Order: sequence, then structure tokens, then C-alpha cells
Amino acid sequence: MNADSDFLARCANAVLEGDREAASRLAREALDRRLDVVDVVEKGFVVGIREAGRRWEAGEYFLPELAFSAEAMKAALELLRPSLLESPSPGTSKGTVIIGTIQGDIHDIGKTLVGTMLAANGYRVVDLGADVSHERFVDEARNQGANLVCMSALLTTTMVGQKEVIRLLREAGMRERVRVLVGGAPTSEEWAGEIGADGYAENAVEAVHVADELLAS
Repeated sequence: MNADSDFLARCANAVLEGDREAASRLAREALDRRLDVVDVVEKGFVVGIREAGRRWEAGEYFLPELAFSAEAMKAALELLRPSLLESPSPGTSKGTVIIGTIQGDIHDIGKTLVGTMLAANGYRVVDLGADVSHERFVDEARNQGANLVCMSALLTTTMVGQKEVIRLLREAGMRERVRVLVGGAPTSEEWAGEIGADGYAENAVEAVHVADELLAS
């Protein structure tokens, strides 16, 4: 069942206000009411963390406020992740994905959600975490035999690192066999084209669709 707009707004506000207890309570309520978990996450909790990130970049939030918002988001995701991971095809793999937040950027909520959704949809996901060096993306892609590299950036100052990773993949002779998907608040389809990425996704659900298309081609 889809969540109503009031419930989604309360989810977003719980994260925006850094209220871990409220976020957990709402996540449990979503499960008890058998609401569409993807809908609750994407249209509720994620809306809150994106706004918190925007306020931080604009100087309206300071690091402690951003950290509280991130903790509230994590609390909700911890409860909802098992439902997100209910894959219809366990034991199969569409391919190996390397995912991480680019060097200099500590934001990992959006990236974690994308990784969770990819895993739930049949991919083997290797999550490198946040503040991942450009070289490590390439090394892990090589070591894990990756089919797809997903890079997230929430800051305009770090998004340029996505271009550097693509350059390093090309330099290592891996670019032909490894697809690249980028995402994050300051990125766009135009940015993906500019840096030579294969695709761009605005949210976790779209990331799954784009990954399917990229690896099917």
C-alpha cells in the first residue's frame, strides 16, 4: 500500500530535524501498515536527507545538524533494509557492482540506499563506503571483476572526482568492459555526458533501471 502525503512528510521531517527516535518509530509504522517500503524511503526519508544536505551546502546547517540528520536516516534504513533486500531471485547475479562515495565526500546515505536496492534486484554489490580514493575505485573494479562502477557525490567540490576515476579506468585499459553510473545531488544527465559516464540516476529506483539497461546492452 502506498503511503499518504502526510506520512511521507513526517518521515522527511524526522530526518531533517535529526530525530532518530521519530524516524525509527515511523519506519516501524511503515512496516506494521505494510506500506510500500521503497515509496516510504524515496518519497519520505530521502527527501529529508537531501534537504539537510542542501542546507549544509548553503550554510544553513552546520556539521552537527547534518550528522544528526544522517543518524536519523540510518536508524530508519536499518529497520527497512531487510524489506528492501527481499530479492525475487536469490542466488542469481546480474553482475558485480562497485559502489562508493567519491574522495573528499563523507555522505553515504544515498549511496547506501542505491547499493541496497541494487542488491535487492539481483546484483552482487561491493560497497566501498564514503571518501573513497579515485585509485581504489579502479583497483577494486579490477580485483572484483566489476561490470559496473557507481559513484556518488553530494558536493560540487567533489563531483569532479568522478571524471578522474573515469580517466583512470581508461588509463588502466578497463573502460571498455566496465560501465560507469554516477549520481548525487549536484550531478545530472548532462554532467554524466560531459565526463564520459555511461549513465546517471536521480534516485535508487532509477539506478536499478539504468543499471539493468547498461548491463543488458
